[in-house]
Amino acid sequence: MPSFSPVAHLTLCQAVPKGANMDLIIQKSVELGVSAIVPLVTDRTIVRLNAREAEAKRQKWQRIALEACKQCGQNTLPKVALPVPFAEWLRGGIPEGLNIIASLAPGVRPVREVLEAARSRSVRHASLLVGPEGDFTDRETAMALEAGFVPVTLGPIVLRVETAAFFGLAAMRYALD
Repeated sequence: MPSFSPVAHLTLCQAVPKGANMDLIIQKSVELGVSAIVPLVTDRTIVRLNAREAEAKRQKWQRIALEACKQCGQNTLPKVALPVPFAEWLRGGIPEGLNIIASLAPGVRPVREVLEAARSRSVRHASLLVGPEGDFTDRETAMALEAGFVPVTLGPIVLRVETAAFFGLAAMRYALD
């Protein structure tokens, strides 16, 4: 089986959803060629973890990433970070390159438009920020924009968090590789 090595380095910054949805997001994101996954705890995140539980989750998600790598032939294991509070993560500095936030706010640019512009600049590092059920709060969105994230719409239909992650990553992979 040929190995897969993506051209662009993609990071998924995902608010942790309830239930087993994060497991599915990890698995499918790896299959879509993500290089790193940052689980985020936002104001609307339902799942709350203490330090021990957070490390146990990270280990479980890292195992899911490894299994997904084996299944799809990806030769680089994406790093799954410890879940981190959203504001703390932003204070640590955002990743280099193109950083987009999937947004339900009115007047944001279509993802297609932003990715076409990025393609012409040969972007090699990109991050997708996906919120929790109910989206980011206005304060969190403002914080992301201040940090340099570009707000985009993924279309007129409100997507579930896992669908938004898959759609956004697939669009980024298509545009940037």
